[in-house]
Amino acid sequence: MPKLPECDRCLLFARNPYLICAVHPTGPNTDTCLDFRENPDAEPEELWEPEGATYYNGELILQPRQRWTLEQQLELLDTHPLFTGRCPQCERPFPQYETTPVHWDCSECGWMDDSV
Repeated sequence: MPKLPECDRCLLFARNPYLICAVHPTGPNTDTCLDFRENPDAEPEELWEPEGATYYNGELILQPRQRWTLEQQLELLDTHPLFTGRCPQCERPFPQYETTPVHWDCSECGWMDDSV
């Protein structure tokens, strides 16, 4: 008897080894059931993901290791000229560039960008 994975969460599911449900005793004929009714008392489907991984389209994808810690990332956002437009040492504003430079070096105080 064909049974769909969602049959266990359906109000019409018979919970009987000889009968699938009241509407489709031998199970639905297709991949989906138009008569499916979510059972409010059914156990919720577990959406657990291991730490450092995520499911995309049913496939487990491991997240790449981060280069910097969260604190280092936040400090970079608060201080780097790419985000602030100013030198982190002397606060001299950098000119607006049409394309973002690879190195942000300050000609005023000598600060050098070593994040790359």
